[in-house]
Amino acid sequence: MIEEKEVGTFEAKNKLSSLLDEAARGKRIWITKRGKRVALLSSGTSEVSSGSTRSLCGEFRQIRGAAKPGSKSLKELIEEGRR
Repeated sequence: MIEEKEVGTFEAKNKLSSLLDEAARGKRIWITKRGKRVALLSSGTSEVSSGSTRSLCGEFRQIRGAAKPGSKSLKELIEEGRR
């Protein structure tokens, strides 16, 4: 399980370097504003993150593969959208 902690915006501003170090070691740091979570610091290299990215890329590839090219050019489609 990934360790998490919450810090307020003031603390995050004053301790950003140390918070980034903690995030690099795998900890998730939630930044709160008036008690509500507004941002997340994390390493970006977690298995969850990269796995989600891979599955999302795979879904985009499937959509692109299933799309059939139309007879209109991009310019024609843009012009049609302006009408």
